[in-house]
Amino acid sequence: MRSGFTADDVGAQAGRRFLVTGANAGLGFESAKILAAHGAHVVLACRDEGRAEAAMNRIRVDVPTADLSFQPLDLADLDQVKAAAQAVLAGPRIDVLINNAGVMIPPKTLTRQGFELQFGVNHLGTFAFTGLIHPHVDDRIVITASLAHKGGTMDYSDLDASRSYHNWQRYQTSKLANLLFMFELDRRLGAAGRATQAIGCHPGVALTELTRHLPLPLRTMTPLAAPFFNSAAQGAWPTLQAATGANVQGGDYLGPQGLGEVSGRSGPARATRDARDPKLASELWRRSIELTGVDPGL
Repeated sequence: MRSGFTADDVGAQAGRRFLVTGANAGLGFESAKILAAHGAHVVLACRDEGRAEAAMNRIRVDVPTADLSFQPLDLADLDQVKAAAQAVLAGPRIDVLINNAGVMIPPKTLTRQGFELQFGVNHLGTFAFTGLIHPHVDDRIVITASLAHKGGTMDYSDLDASRSYHNWQRYQTSKLANLLFMFELDRRLGAAGRATQAIGCHPGVALTELTRHLPLPLRTMTPLAAPFFNSAAQGAWPTLQAATGANVQGGDYLGPQGLGEVSGRSGPARATRDARDPKLASELWRRSIELTGVDPGL
């Protein structure tokens, strides 16, 4: 008997509603396609409507009966995040929110509000959007982290990267923030008596559109390394387990089961001691409220 979760383990999702951020490409696209194939209504929450429409058309090629809709969402602009949240709250309730959207090692860029892009999008935008719509989510909130969290450190002294910028270090920090947020969110949901649970996941090393900012020599070598990594479809397995797995509990962290958690079927993953530190998480929660102006009320 094989062990580990794959797309083949996703059960029937008819009557359930999923919102997937960044669903026009990569892990989000693959997750949306599998969920739609199992009968779910999937809301593709994306920055670009044209790319979202193209993604929905691609899904319908494989899943002609796919029940899909589009929600504008730009995590790099907190004003737009708040507008998107209002639109979601005015619509039908959501069973599962999948926070998938993110950016990885871009050139130095700032969000609309002046935060370094990776921390601003990967954490602050996700925190604000989740903080606003969580009362509308009935079952699970999935937050996508990364193996890179293991090198992250929380430093709030240079959020606009005006003193220094190293793209990989900033990415590591944003992914540590994702895990700290997930664990703290689950603790606070439980303390509030909510049935909704927060669950974390990571894709291992998956060949997705996020790699577009790698230096040219590494991008050239990527196809040669493909047999050792996850495809985008395989990288989505931890997301799908977090969103639909029957034995998943709040506070679980899921990822590939192969050597070094780089590839393979999904199952329990390892988070660093810092990622599980309640004091660090509580401080991040407080700072995130100050920075975004969004208090989740938990």
